Amino acid sequence: MLRSQLQALLRPRTLRRIPNSAFSRSVSNTPTEADEALSALAYLNSQLATPTPVQHFGTFGPSVNDAEIVEEDAEEEALSFSQLLEQAETAGPAGTPISEMQRERAARRLLMEQMSAYGSTQTRNNTFQPHHPLHKPLPPSQATVSALIAAGAHLGHSRSLLNPNFMPYVYGNRAGISIIDLDQTLPLLRRAANVTRAITQRGGSVLFLGTRPDLRPVVEKSASRLGETQGFYVGERWLPGTLTNRMQSFGPDIVRNFDIVPDLVVLLNPLANMNAIRECAISHVPTIGIVDTNADPRIVMYPIPANDESTRTAELIAGVLSLAGQEGKVRRAQELAAKEKQRLLQEEKMKRYGSSEGNRKPNNYYDYE
Repeated sequence: MLRSQLQALLRPRTLRRIPNSAFSRSVSNTPTEADEALSALAYLNSQLATPTPVQHFGTFGPSVNDAEIVEEDAEEEALSFSQLLEQAETAGPAGTPISEMQRERAARRLLMEQMSAYGSTQTRNNTFQPHHPLHKPLPPSQATVSALIAAGAHLGHSRSLLNPNFMPYVYGNRAGISIIDLDQTLPLLRRAANVTRAITQRGGSVLFLGTRPDLRPVVEKSASRLGETQGFYVGERWLPGTLTNRMQSFGPDIVRNFDIVPDLVVLLNPLANMNAIRECAISHVPTIGIVDTNADPRIVMYPIPANDESTRTAELIAGVLSLAGQEGKVRRAQELAAKEKQRLLQEEKMKRYGSSEGNRKPNNYYDYE
């Protein structure tokens, strides 16, 4: 009976309109579903509040104070439960009778508060969601093989399309599909993250390139993490001559006043952007690329063997690299702040002792240095 009452209380109901007269007249003495639910909760509380003596038979023998502790906890729980019952009965302003809907809401809230301690602790924030690789990527220190497997980074192309130069990164074959060895992908991903961090730490710019429609939000989000001065992206077709013929593409004024050539290019689909790879090689720009089993890993300077057709894999790798770039920016800001502090201290020291030290003659060998 108790289970049926609780299930009936938790069953979703259709909202019904209550006339204004229902709030003005008092609640009838006829027992309603809310009254039955409150009585069921009272019975449940009496069952939960029953003290159960607990004895631990160990080295020191049975504990005598365990039953007293259980009784005290049960009394506190019963007291809080009775207070919640009173709140459910007297919900609303003082002197104003409550309606049946208000009683049902109070009883439902009371049930949730009592049962939440016995339920699951998983929420939307501490469990995986499909949008997390894009909006909440993993930092480089937390990238694992399991995360790569969950993103589908180990799935390659057909065995007949395997490039001979990709053989060192192949784990095996399964159902005619080449499986990528993620034990080699993870250290290469961390190496690429170190390169991105070092470039942004020295004030360099990073260009994210992904020309597929599903990669456009990925490159845009990754570039936004590095700011407007160090993060750039290309989500459409790469225009030939962007780097090698930049004088005609951008104009002499822009080329003279701005730095057009990036310091690093991250390619999420390198086979579709071979023109960009050639221009980066001619302009001596280092490249990072997701290389699949049908491609030659030597086309980019820092290859990352993974599934280049998986959107989740691109989100994971681009997110890791962009967060590494953020870490480089933070380190650069700290270094600049330390240098500025050192400069101010030097200036203050020169103001105090500059005249006397400037007129002092060297006395030994070390003063000449």
